[in-house]
Amino acid sequence: MSGLRRPGSRDPEASRERDAARERDASQDEDYERAGLAGQLAPGTSPALLLVDPARAYVDPDCPLYAGVEPAVDAMKALLAGVRRAGIPVVVTRVRFRTDGGDGGVFYRKVPTLRVFAEGSPYGDFIDGLAPTADELTVTKQYPSAFFGTSLATYLTANGVDTVLIAGLSTSGCVRATALDAMQHGFVPVVVEDAVGDRDPDVHAANLFDIRHKIGEVWPIRQAMDYLAGRGERP
Repeated sequence: MSGLRRPGSRDPEASRERDAARERDASQDEDYERAGLAGQLAPGTSPALLLVDPARAYVDPDCPLYAGVEPAVDAMKALLAGVRRAGIPVVVTRVRFRTDGGDGGVFYRKVPTLRVFAEGSPYGDFIDGLAPTADELTVTKQYPSAFFGTSLATYLTANGVDTVLIAGLSTSGCVRATALDAMQHGFVPVVVEDAVGDRDPDVHAANLFDIRHKIGEVWPIRQAMDYLAGRGERP
């Protein structure tokens, strides 16, 4: 039975790695704080949810873009339910290209697997439980940011939105690009860390770290729910 451990037994090597990772994170935080990269943005009183690309591609093992992000998807569903109870605007984005990819430009040439989002492909369909309702806005895009080449900024401004709760896929790609453009358009971006995901956990964590220090706020889902409840969440 050499090499086997009882369930729940402590792995000294894993424990050391976790301790080292915490020390690195603390050291990085201190370095960024010394550099003046520790500002915080206060969310406003008129938020919207921006659910970025909840596409079947990321949860279907038969798709090359499968990312193993099922826990994040579960959190997206919980967040979406809370947002709907609160009665705030919901925007859901999707990626769609012409069958020849001609509307994808350089991005499509750089990432050939984007063909899974071509017209007619089922991988671009919404994940079950994350499709917008008839009263919610669907934004179709061809590039990472939900703002690029779309009317999203105009829609949010017309509806008096000052803060966007951001969930979706993937953290290092369309979520990050959307958070950056939200900030550049004057909206406070709040990325809900439990409700975003990526195919590589280290890349996921690194991008959340960078978003938190340079772009917007990164909140656990409980904090996002408390924020919604503080606005008078409906029963």
